[in-house]
Amino acid sequence: MTEHQERTGAAYDGVVELYASMFADRLETQPFSRNMIGTFAELVRATGNPRAADVGCGPGHLTAVLCELGLDARGFDLSPGMVEHARRAHPALRFDQGRMEALPVGDGALGGVLAHYSMIHTPPGELPALLAEQVRVLAPGGLLLASFFATEGPEPVRFDHKVAPAYSWPVDRFAELLTGAGLVVFARLLHDPASERGFLDAHVLARLP
Repeated sequence: MTEHQERTGAAYDGVVELYASMFADRLETQPFSRNMIGTFAELVRATGNPRAADVGCGPGHLTAVLCELGLDARGFDLSPGMVEHARRAHPALRFDQGRMEALPVGDGALGGVLAHYSMIHTPPGELPALLAEQVRVLAPGGLLLASFFATEGPEPVRFDHKVAPAYSWPVDRFAELLTGAGLVVFARLLHDPASERGFLDAHVLARLP
């Protein structure tokens, strides 16, 4: 585990209850995210492989949403505190501690991977390796939905996230990384910010051929 991963995991351990209270019902006020996740789940079901991973699952609320939408979803998070909370909040679901760069999942096992603002803490130079791991666990035809903060400039921008340092990305640059990892980007949604940070919110859907 790298130093920044250790710091990020420890930072989220320190805000588990506050974070969970803030985000448990967040999709109710985020129609764009809600509809993109619904579209993702529908497309994963259509592959015939409903197994999915919610990477960077936090308190597990979106893992539960995916299961409600008909997927066999499993949550992974770097923070042991988040995993413990998710297990308490959703005892019927499976949650495990794990890094997005080294998922305890077999090659080609999943129909879908959801990364809902969970790649934002990864330094730009490390993102290709992280994406390669998501590709490894996807079956042919499997889908990745990545949501992140977007910037209109040409380069990723580091900013002081309330929990740990994070990065916003130009959507075209992020899409290029997905293409470089072997995915085919087929849908993008970019909209005005849902928070006071001022960054745009981006959702990108990609498929493994």
